[in-house]
Amino acid sequence: MNKKYFGTDGIRGKVGTDPMTADFAMRLASAAAQAMVPEGGTVLIGKDTRLSGYMFESALEAGFVAAGVDVLLLGPLPTPGIARLTQEFNADLGVVISASHNHYEDNGIKFFDGNGSKLSDEIECQIEEHLKGPAITRESGALGKAKRIDTARLRYQEFAASTFPENLSLEGMKVVFDGANGAGYKVGPRTLANLGAEVIPIACSPNGRNINDGCGSTDSKLLQLTVPAVRADVGVALDGDGDRVVMVDGQGHLIDGDQILYILATARQRDGRLSGPVVGTVMSNLGLEQALSRADIEFRRANVGDRNVLETLKQTGGVIGGETSGHMIVLDQATTGDGLVCALQVLAIMKQTGRSLADLAAGMPKFPQTTVNVRTDKRLDPEKSAVIQEAVTQAESELADTGRVLVRASGTEPVIRVMVEGKDHDQVAALAKRLAAVVEDAVS
Repeated sequence: MNKKYFGTDGIRGKVGTDPMTADFAMRLASAAAQAMVPEGGTVLIGKDTRLSGYMFESALEAGFVAAGVDVLLLGPLPTPGIARLTQEFNADLGVVISASHNHYEDNGIKFFDGNGSKLSDEIECQIEEHLKGPAITRESGALGKAKRIDTARLRYQEFAASTFPENLSLEGMKVVFDGANGAGYKVGPRTLANLGAEVIPIACSPNGRNINDGCGSTDSKLLQLTVPAVRADVGVALDGDGDRVVMVDGQGHLIDGDQILYILATARQRDGRLSGPVVGTVMSNLGLEQALSRADIEFRRANVGDRNVLETLKQTGGVIGGETSGHMIVLDQATTGDGLVCALQVLAIMKQTGRSLADLAAGMPKFPQTTVNVRTDKRLDPEKSAVIQEAVTQAESELADTGRVLVRASGTEPVIRVMVEGKDHDQVAALAKRLAAVVEDAVS
């Protein structure tokens, strides 16, 4: 099934260029309504803090209402909150306006079904089929209605807090919270404070243009400086739409998604609550695989993308999985990646064990890993390029059995990612640089 618009996480692109225009958003809403709620129904629409969110919110509202669908507008809210409230309101469809970890110049649109799960490839293809036709407008008596939900943030805060053990509190813990100037800028600090933590918020002052700008899970330098400077116990950083999380220990060291997955898996194993395999991706650090093996925990790799992690979890009966980037899934707590909920699980483990974040992560030594992103304006499948594959084979030969090489096209950005991993940092960096040069030549 070849899709023109949908990538690994919805549709996204630069605002003002196809497909991220107001006209396309309205047609997309109409197409989604025809594919999923042809007889009418209810859709929730939420967004992050990008300036363009207002425009896309209005366009989507118009498209759905014209197609006979009622719309509930949630305002700025993390993506997992929209998934949760789609279930809570018994809505037929949830819509998120966000480009996740990208800067404000980009935006995107992604969907959840009535169960708070991402759409299947088949449904996305049905929506694209309806996009080939014009947007529809029902007769006056069949039009939908729209209203704002003022309690959305509070409802999500209550849900997130409910995933924290009842017999625990965060009293005595100092937490620096980095909201990426995004959708979690209010719910994150308030949830942590309500659980008893002393919270120091940073990057929680969105202005429409500063989302993910020098902050958040994709740029943790400010958080890494702030945590030791204020003598905090831990730092938590979400991305722009709140479905990713990375953490920082008391010394300012970054704890990424692989290390968080290790902490969650080993804690659940100790408590007898681990079922099925732990699922990472082809990008997950080799150190995670080996550390879990030493703990007698089964590990599976899925293709990159949280939907692929989720699919593998469901196929294998697993409960926890995630990506190095911090896109974590805890299936017995949420239906999709939830940065705040995942952070609360780690903070609970720290409280229950009395151990620091650094100590909890120490059992997973990381292999040196270098990733280089090569920007490209054209679609190129690295696996179909003889030149790139020859270079990959040569690099793998040099690493022998001590590392891995992966070259793949991103499903969310116009880049080809070159990842090299091994025991020797200098060798890894040199091979990544060499491979990136080959890819640059191929795409040019």
